[in-house]
Amino acid sequence: MMNILERSNDIIQIKHWEEKDLDLLFRINAPEMMQHLGGPESKDQILNRHKRYLDLGSRGCMYSITLLPELEAVGSVGYWQTTWNGESVYETGWSVLPSYQGKGIATMAVKLAIEEAAAENKYNYIHAFPSIDNPASNAICRKLDFEFISQCEFEYPPGSFMRCNNWRYNLIHRK
Repeated sequence: MMNILERSNDIIQIKHWEEKDLDLLFRINAPEMMQHLGGPESKDQILNRHKRYLDLGSRGCMYSITLLPELEAVGSVGYWQTTWNGESVYETGWSVLPSYQGKGIATMAVKLAIEEAAAENKYNYIHAFPSIDNPASNAICRKLDFEFISQCEFEYPPGSFMRCNNWRYNLIHRK
């Protein structure tokens, strides 16, 4: 399923992650993009991430974010199955390239991803875990009416723990 959303003069599209999106993943891996996520990943880690995105199957979905009408890939957004505090939920995450940040693109993309996750009717909640030091991602959660649950320790990348805010969005009773 592909959604298109228009906001002011900006139009974005999210579409299922494809083989050709590997280049976008390398562009997202820049130091300024990964500062809240433990730093850039190695080439092998990026190739493994790309494979995981392609192979999510029924456990979730990753999307590229495309700016229209230019058809330029400007970021990624997605959701995936996880267990949080003993409950099966979706987790969501997003990245928008620096030259496109501050334009509402991430907010629009996350909203579309939430709509996709809700349409599956699989889980009650979707969580986001932005670093407590990432004001932009925390602002997106507030704008989209995620409920702030608490600060928490979150393992990311594997083997490293970071302080995050746990935001939860009710997929059943959406506003």
